[in-house]
Amino acid sequence: MSNELSPESHPGQPIVYQIRIKGHLSRQWTEWFEGLTIALGEDGNTLLTGTVIDQAALHGLIKKVRDLGIPLLSVNRVNPNRADAPIVKPVLGTNDQEKSDS
Repeated sequence: MSNELSPESHPGQPIVYQIRIKGHLSRQWTEWFEGLTIALGEDGNTLLTGTVIDQAALHGLIKKVRDLGIPLLSVNRVNPNRADAPIVKPVLGTNDQEKSDS
């Protein structure tokens, strides 16, 4: 295993991550998840996407998922310049089945 950074990586630069969790969250959680885009999947899961400044911030986001008691399905680093990067649709309304505040 190499310690070298990939060519796309630049030390100190924020990285885009997608965090997939089980169930739907409403957009009211956007601030709590530090501005990540919340996209509701047709599969009943939520995709949180956004820039994360460093590994400590990523661990903090994962801890928030844990604190909600929601199962974490995946965490993926996304190269925003890739043509095959998944396209996500942000939450536009709150009519979908959502996690309540309680």
